[in-house]
Amino acid sequence: MIFKIIGMAAAMLTTASFIPQAIKTIKTKDTSGISFIMYLMFTLGVFFWIIYGLYIKDTAIIVANIVTFIFAAIILKYKMDNMRKGK
Repeated sequence: MIFKIIGMAAAMLTTASFIPQAIKTIKTKDTSGISFIMYLMFTLGVFFWIIYGLYIKDTAIIVANIVTFIFAAIILKYKMDNMRKGK
């Protein structure tokens, strides 16, 4: 039981720590300080965490990574759009 609580706390903290920066990037659409390769790898890694969470049926992993994936995918799309525009 204690490890479930630790897992939920870890999921909530890591996801919550990512959200303010994600919201700022989404509002400003400024991705100039973001590495495309790093963000592509990050987004793909988060997607794989979702798959893994589904496989082991771990709600903390699934929910936290779905939230993170949504924000990461939006930011990755902005980054790709900005790259196409030469920004």
